[in-house]
Amino acid sequence: MTSNVADFYRNKNVFITGGTGFVGIALVEKILRSTDVGKVYMLIRPKKGKSIEERLQDITKNAVFSKLLEEKSPDVFQKLIAVSGDVGEENLGLSASDRELLVNNVNIVIHSAATLDFQAALRPTVMINLLGTRQVMELCKQVKNLNSMVHISSAYVNSFLLETEEKLYPQPEDADKVIEIVKSKNDAELDLMTPGLIKDHPNTYTFTKHLAEHEVAKCASVVHAGIIRPSMITASWNEPVKGWTISKNGPQGFLMGASKGVIRRLPVDPKLIYDYIPVDMVVNQVIATAYHVAQKKSGELSIFHCTTSSCNPFKWDILGEKTNELLTMFPLKSAVWYPYLKFSPSLFLFKLSAILIHFIPAYILDFVTRIAGGRPILVRLHTNVWDSLKLLERFIFTEWKFHNKNTQLLSKTMSPVDQEKFNFDVMPLDWVDYFTNLAQGVRIYLNNEPLKTLPAAKKKHKILLILHILLQVSIHCGVWKLVATILGVPMMKCILALPLSYFILGLL
Repeated sequence: MTSNVADFYRNKNVFITGGTGFVGIALVEKILRSTDVGKVYMLIRPKKGKSIEERLQDITKNAVFSKLLEEKSPDVFQKLIAVSGDVGEENLGLSASDRELLVNNVNIVIHSAATLDFQAALRPTVMINLLGTRQVMELCKQVKNLNSMVHISSAYVNSFLLETEEKLYPQPEDADKVIEIVKSKNDAELDLMTPGLIKDHPNTYTFTKHLAEHEVAKCASVVHAGIIRPSMITASWNEPVKGWTISKNGPQGFLMGASKGVIRRLPVDPKLIYDYIPVDMVVNQVIATAYHVAQKKSGELSIFHCTTSSCNPFKWDILGEKTNELLTMFPLKSAVWYPYLKFSPSLFLFKLSAILIHFIPAYILDFVTRIAGGRPILVRLHTNVWDSLKLLERFIFTEWKFHNKNTQLLSKTMSPVDQEKFNFDVMPLDWVDYFTNLAQGVRIYLNNEPLKTLPAAKKKHKILLILHILLQVSIHCGVWKLVATILGVPMMKCILALPLSYFILGLL
């Protein structure tokens, strides 16, 4: 039995924006490995000192392609064509010849490019997320033999609602008005106007991504289009290797810092549902959606939530002490202190503990690093986290429910072959097993420590544990001595200061 989805892609040419990002690279890998695609045109922005061809070459060296190269010849990369451009520029920054190339040859468009910065000002998010999407849709209308278009949005575009369906919600503001304001106002004026424009949206990212969906909807009558709304995208579940990631967002970033012994407290409520979705589930659904919308005869826009909160919800208390077990199972040779992570269910408790447990050690370690001739980074790291908390608090301590009936129906209506080959059913996902693989992936792909370094790392881990215990004993004895001095009594007469110190510091 053949794969309908793979057959659909055979000899077709795909145009991808955002192909150099986390999702984009995983998407390119899966298309090359699981379909007999024609060409994959990748919109790549030239960087200072590096051409688009060099950037493309760098992408193909990523570890994510290891399985592909076990199954196919390196010649498969000849299918990748770098196209110079930038979604934030007029006409996508395309030359006339490159635009003509895409118009004449492309069959499938996947728009993944976006600025994901929750703290970004209005201007860049409008130029990239809103205007960029409008220009992609204009290109789609010009493409001569377009079968389908998929826009990768976000489940949080409607984050002003705690429960959302797979439908298009009314736009918060007129897109043309927003674009005109951005073009006519200076940065200071824009900063003053932004709260009134974005209204109930928590930031410019969700606001502009919401408006971008309406740009896709405007073209649905002439372009077979689908919108995918993933939640927080995390390391791969199964494909092409378990735990692969290059993203430092969300839990993989937490674990990266925690495994170094640098992040010791996390502002997280273990009882809340956090919607995480593995990157391979997103990629498979994007590929399947391009096939699905191409089969539709009507101009109706297809919208899918690529999420877990309503079908396989994750809470941090599912892991419990497993989180710290994982830090012990997969320690780092480069760790600066014994890793231990504790959750703070309120921002107040986190800030209080961060002063004692993050900032004071950071100043000490940065001082030592500076004396040794190194580059101190810990104080800056913790300061950046501290400064971002106000903007991120809503996302940290809010529970959303994203219904995904359309996604579940799409999965069930696929052929058995496609359900296996392009699986995006998250119901069987075991979160404990998943995070075990994620922790290993963080070690290998983010901290750049292969498994062969594990024995040496475990030896260092034991030494750091002994030092950690000695430090804890010193701190509590110091508190005991301080209390005795303040009260003016012998230490043995205020021995209760020891358990009290242990209890109070344990709360932080």
